[in-house]
Amino acid sequence: MASIFTKIINREIPAHIVAENDQFLAFLDISPLQKGHVLVIPKFEEDYIFDLEDELLSQMMLFAKSVAKKIKNAFPAANRIGVAVIGLEVPHAHIHLIPINKMNDMNFANAKLSLNEEELKEIAAKIASN
Repeated sequence: MASIFTKIINREIPAHIVAENDQFLAFLDISPLQKGHVLVIPKFEEDYIFDLEDELLSQMMLFAKSVAKKIKNAFPAANRIGVAVIGLEVPHAHIHLIPINKMNDMNFANAKLSLNEEELKEIAAKIASN
């Protein structure tokens, strides 16, 4: 059965896409810890990120780096872009990129932001345009 991320890749369900190439997709997390929280995924189903071939994992990290730069430009008040690989929420390899100023900004036990559709569109456009 296709993961929710595969449905996003196939455009079967909507997402706020901020970057894309032939191998990877980056889009806003719908339950963000911070404004600008983005997920980076490969365009094929692989459950565990460290099961990716070395070359693909390297390319995914380079793609994530380019997206992190876009996020940092869009949210210059953020001190850093935090990176997390947890891999339990969806059975599809993914990297979280989160604008942060302190460690607790990346605490996944924190309450998630509730952003409306207009806010999500604005954030996605801001990131994508950088």
